[in-house]
Amino acid sequence: MSKDDTGDRQAKDTHYATLRRAHRDARRERGEIPTPVQDKRKKSASSDWKPQQLAPDQVLLYGIHTVRAALDNPERRITKLSVTQNALVRLETGPIEALGFPVEIVTPQDLDKILGPDAIHQGAMLETAPLPVRRLSALKDSPLILVLDQVTDPHNVGAIMRSAVAFDAGAVITTQRHSPTESGVMAKSASGALELIPYIQITNLADALEELHRLGFVSIGLDSEGPAPLEQSLSGERLALVLGAEGKGLRQKTRQTVQALARLDMPGAIKSLNVSNAAAIAMYAARAHLAKA
Repeated sequence: MSKDDTGDRQAKDTHYATLRRAHRDARRERGEIPTPVQDKRKKSASSDWKPQQLAPDQVLLYGIHTVRAALDNPERRITKLSVTQNALVRLETGPIEALGFPVEIVTPQDLDKILGPDAIHQGAMLETAPLPVRRLSALKDSPLILVLDQVTDPHNVGAIMRSAVAFDAGAVITTQRHSPTESGVMAKSASGALELIPYIQITNLADALEELHRLGFVSIGLDSEGPAPLEQSLSGERLALVLGAEGKGLRQKTRQTVQALARLDMPGAIKSLNVSNAAAIAMYAARAHLAKA
């Protein structure tokens, strides 16, 4: 390599390093990532923070995308918006007097005290009521739905909801016990999808599957030991894909109730996937089948 080439490469490296620093500084100004001092304070505060007790009809949503989606959802009953000045600009709410609910201008530290030092709130928090309860009977026109058998991690459920919206699924159905309720963590992971797809929690999963069968759905449980690949197991014009918790998989009663068990064939050395990744792959295959049905 010539001296000129070396000089050009060093100049490019310096240029890109400058751009990365500028991008990082801009994100810090918007409150998306902490400054070094804030980061140190958060680490020291995280061990002392205790979550506040919320009422049954109270949900705290946070993050720019999550709050923006909630503001756009006419079914949301909003109590208050707490927001930094920068975040308010990014939300593009228009005149706050016309919003119809209180708006409080706060600092990032104010939100840290409520949400915890690890919450990536981006300067925006919305206090709301939970979304209205949905019924299975409302899904009679949906060709694709997801059913979760005790998937407990709200991050996974949020990621699944985001994929479900991307593949135009009609709902995400889960149990009331051993499943996350509507929360800021789940909504943040869903990145706005919570406002776009029904999240239906039912008492008994086996009974719910039988009701889905009566509504015309073919239920297919994903199982690593399934007798056939998913692509060969898809049938009918309406599909209910059933996924179990990581590690445990589908419960025995669920395995007995679904109309078919199927596996995702993976030729590589790793034979299992995170449940949110498996859900996305399964929905892609289901959509390909429905397009031909």
